[in-house]
Amino acid sequence: MTTFLDAPTRHLFFTGKGGVGKTALACATAIRLADAGKRVLLVSTDPASNLDEMLGVALTNHPLAVPGVERLSALNIDPDGAAADYRERVIGPYRSTWNDQQIGELQEQLSGACTTEIAAFDAFVGLLGDDGQAFDHVLFDTAPTGHTLRLLSLPAAWTEFLASTTGDASCLGPHSGLKMQQSRFQAALKSLSDGKSTTVVLVTRPDHAALQEVARTAHELDALGLQNQHLAINAVFHASDAADAVATALEARGARALADMPAGLRALPRLQVPLRAFNMVGMPALRALLDDAAARALSTTLPTTVVPPLPGLLPLVDDIIAAGHGLVMVMGKGGVGKTTIAAAVAAELSARGHKVHLSTTDPAAHIAQTIEGSANLTVSRIDPAFETRAYVARVMSTRGASLDDAGKALLAEDLRSPCYEEVAVFAAFSRMVGEARNTFVVLDTAPTGHTLLLLDAAGTYHRQIVHTDDDANPDGKPGAAKLVTPLMRLRDPAHTKVLVVTLAETTPVSEAAKLQADLRRAGIEPWAWVINSSLAVAGSTDPCLGQRIAGELVQIERVRREHAKRLAVVPWLVEEPVGVTRLLELVRGRKTTTP
Repeated sequence: MTTFLDAPTRHLFFTGKGGVGKTALACATAIRLADAGKRVLLVSTDPASNLDEMLGVALTNHPLAVPGVERLSALNIDPDGAAADYRERVIGPYRSTWNDQQIGELQEQLSGACTTEIAAFDAFVGLLGDDGQAFDHVLFDTAPTGHTLRLLSLPAAWTEFLASTTGDASCLGPHSGLKMQQSRFQAALKSLSDGKSTTVVLVTRPDHAALQEVARTAHELDALGLQNQHLAINAVFHASDAADAVATALEARGARALADMPAGLRALPRLQVPLRAFNMVGMPALRALLDDAAARALSTTLPTTVVPPLPGLLPLVDDIIAAGHGLVMVMGKGGVGKTTIAAAVAAELSARGHKVHLSTTDPAAHIAQTIEGSANLTVSRIDPAFETRAYVARVMSTRGASLDDAGKALLAEDLRSPCYEEVAVFAAFSRMVGEARNTFVVLDTAPTGHTLLLLDAAGTYHRQIVHTDDDANPDGKPGAAKLVTPLMRLRDPAHTKVLVVTLAETTPVSEAAKLQADLRRAGIEPWAWVINSSLAVAGSTDPCLGQRIAGELVQIERVRREHAKRLAVVPWLVEEPVGVTRLLELVRGRKTTTP
């Protein structure tokens, strides 16, 4: 069956669950096309992109030539830069006719997270059209699934909103400015739906959860009209020593997952890529991903590595319990196992008799499947669609209660704007933050980029509320009520403990370090790092895995030396960490019985 490598369309979208290798496969495909003589532009739409590190070049929001690959250019869609450009395009036409107060009000109106989202989307739309015309192929390395589904649904959502609205203002500024972009949105929708020009590459691993998620993605993209879909299964492993328990278990787990592949994926054109022994950083590694001969040249057989004692997860949980309550935020790039670590921490807290609320902000998470059967535990998910409906109902019943019919109609129209989803999710997130004053709340966050947008909303809300409070109490009189915003609770180490989860690989560690820097800029200090799914702790003599273990130890030492105040290293388990018993094994050790 012909794959996207054999007959590539003009636009290629690489999407899937975080950590499955989307960026590596997108890079390898772009290099392959450029080496074949094509002019190629590689674009990252991920707010937490690591394209720079993989390609070895500092990217901007304009195409830059990639050293070492003729005809290949790359760029990152920078949300902040795109938002600044977007705000100026909206405000510019009014500068000559509006006074300073009106301009200031419009600038404030355009300061929210939804403006950042629509601005990044607008840059993406341009690359589907005229901005990408200098290239034979434009490849998009997208953010993890939930964020990408949101991005790809926006052409239809904004087209519908602009077609139905009759007012003249929204949270994104005057509608006249948006209406000028409507034809671009419609062109993007047409391009995405055209199978002759656009292919969606659904990237996954031979893993049950990843395959289930990519099957759901395929169904949702099909409903959006993106029907030209191909499947790429990355990191398929074959053990070389039948006596190696870890290697044979890894191969068997992958084989079971592929055998149980959802029916909807079986009919898709399929590419399988072997697990490579080396990290996907630099041109030699990226070229070797799709070239077996080049991969063999980069693979070496190492003597058995001596693994030093490494700290586990249990001491961290002991310290969390000592506080008696609080918020545990589990953060990191997609695919590092945040959900597993969050569920393991919640399971241990629950097993010790504490009431725990385990929740997720990840649109693509299915956390209940991981921790079925635990007492003292409430499991929930912040569902964007549900929260948006509830938010709209609250606004209509409060702000809309005193309006006449015409006013209610205008308010309802404004609330149909897609950007109110971000507002609604933030409101639900804020409730979770406050709940931790009296109990344990473990929050499995969405992948890094999506979560940073959520924290940006927290910062915007904090500034607005503090400004309002200052206006109401300009003298700071002692009798005034003490103001506590969600961001203040996130900054309080007595209330919030942030666990940064990563893998012991070059790129995931670099991504986690960027996340830590972003959190610190927001005034939030990470409490501990957790390195998940470590083969070094599990142990293996397989040549491929042995080379990966040696690389892991380098990264573990890098984290210990450069980044983490506290560190836990969690082993890769022969049995998948699903269910309370196996989750407790991650915290306590190998042999555990359910309390």
